Amino acid sequence: MMPPIRCFTCGAPLGHLWEEFKARVEAGEPPGKVLDDLGVKRYCCRRMLLTSITYVEEVAKYYTLKARRLREVGGLA
Repeated sequence: MMPPIRCFTCGAPLGHLWEEFKARVEAGEPPGKVLDDLGVKRYCCRRMLLTSITYVEEVAKYYTLKARRLREVGGLA
């Protein structure tokens, strides 16, 4: 899933906040404080940022493993 661009509920733009939110949380700051500092007040918007995960890297691993396996067995799908 890609980072949220807009809140699903209210439509507020959130995409510009994602990188800073992610970096600060990974650095060890509490997510609630980061959201307060970024000015995210609505609970629906806070939910969008708190519950979003980026798993593109995880899915890509399985895709490359599947492609390698298909080459090994002769390209059968």
